[in-house]
Amino acid sequence: MEYTFTELCWLFLIYSFIGWVIEAAVGTIKNRRFTNRGFSTGPFCIVYGIAAVVMSVTLTELIDNPVFLFIGCGVQATVIEWITGKTLERLNRRKWWDYSGKKMNFDGYICLQYTLLWAVLGVLCLKYGNTFFLFLYNFIPQPVPAIISYILIGYVALDAALSLAAVLHLRKQPAKTGRPAGRITLRLYHVASSLINHVERRMTKAYPVFEERAEEILKEGRFAEGCGFYKLFWLFLTGALLGDITETIFCRLTSGVWMSRSSLVWGPFSIVWGLAIAVATALLYKDRDEPDRHIFVIGAVLGGAYEYMCSVFTELMFGQVFWDYSEIPFNLGGRINLLYCFFWGIAAVVWIKGLYPHFSRWIEKIPKLTGYIASWILILFIAADITVSAAALIRYDQRAGGPAAESGWERIIDTNFDDARMRQIYPNAKSR
Repeated sequence: MEYTFTELCWLFLIYSFIGWVIEAAVGTIKNRRFTNRGFSTGPFCIVYGIAAVVMSVTLTELIDNPVFLFIGCGVQATVIEWITGKTLERLNRRKWWDYSGKKMNFDGYICLQYTLLWAVLGVLCLKYGNTFFLFLYNFIPQPVPAIISYILIGYVALDAALSLAAVLHLRKQPAKTGRPAGRITLRLYHVASSLINHVERRMTKAYPVFEERAEEILKEGRFAEGCGFYKLFWLFLTGALLGDITETIFCRLTSGVWMSRSSLVWGPFSIVWGLAIAVATALLYKDRDEPDRHIFVIGAVLGGAYEYMCSVFTELMFGQVFWDYSEIPFNLGGRINLLYCFFWGIAAVVWIKGLYPHFSRWIEKIPKLTGYIASWILILFIAADITVSAAALIRYDQRAGGPAAESGWERIIDTNFDDARMRQIYPNAKSR
């Protein structure tokens, strides 16, 4: 089943509200007073909405396979919960919830009983919930539901921005700040401060387990020190390059042919590998001293979920399937397989334990000014490369029985990236 953007917004809002009701009920029963446990102040728990939308987009093809649907929902919801917890902890070095006291927990953020619960809820949502809520969407006269959806999405975005500001303020807690001059500016300052303080008080009441992390991640000194934006960008670039080279050599050794494994039309870069390295580093940076089995499990689960979602999203966006594991045992829809999930786990251990410390030191040796200038030049190049590659893939799909080029950019793309060149760059791409 395919969903329109407005329908996904509608589902996001409904499931976010349902999630907020669940969290508020649990918090109220536990604390014996009303407790708003959502990240946002309003009646929306956006992580539930995000999980529901991701499941709806990526797992619909498993709707007739209840076993794999159950596993997929459990894995995706658990991964999203873990990433959310680690991201919030990274924002202000505070732990938002802790399952350390529960059996079979992992990292204090996820545990088996909630994984099973999310799996059951996910299956119910995909098999019954979406059908019912989309019936309501189509039952209400248009464009009323669309207008309601866009207005509420705007409200949720503003609410989330305000909550993020409160989180960052909780992180910094400056001793004393100057007050702005001017009557209007001062009034706006007081309004903003009161709103942020209100959100801070709500968060502190909702999450009394806030625990300060002693480790300082960002430090002053060398270029890209710690695990900030510039370090992650250079790791993304390095991972994209090394991933492309590794896959090219692997294909040569296993298939006996040299073939392009690049994601982009300019340069040997594999975006899937680059993003995987950057995201894995950001999430596992504080766990780099944990045992190898800890890193392996996270890498295998995250890698499998990540590869599956990449396969679905690229097919939806470009109409092409870039890899197919249908011939490999223990595969799921040809998108992932058990063997490669093990590879993801091994790669996570090798990267975090062995390679990351060396690459981190090499990046930090770049002179500061040179590093900043080179970073933004490369950022602009990669952005342009991604834009042109996306346009070329869209036209590649449209040319297969579609309309001829009409606009100027379509003719330019067709001239420079015809079918022969696209088959050379993406030899495994095929329509499904």
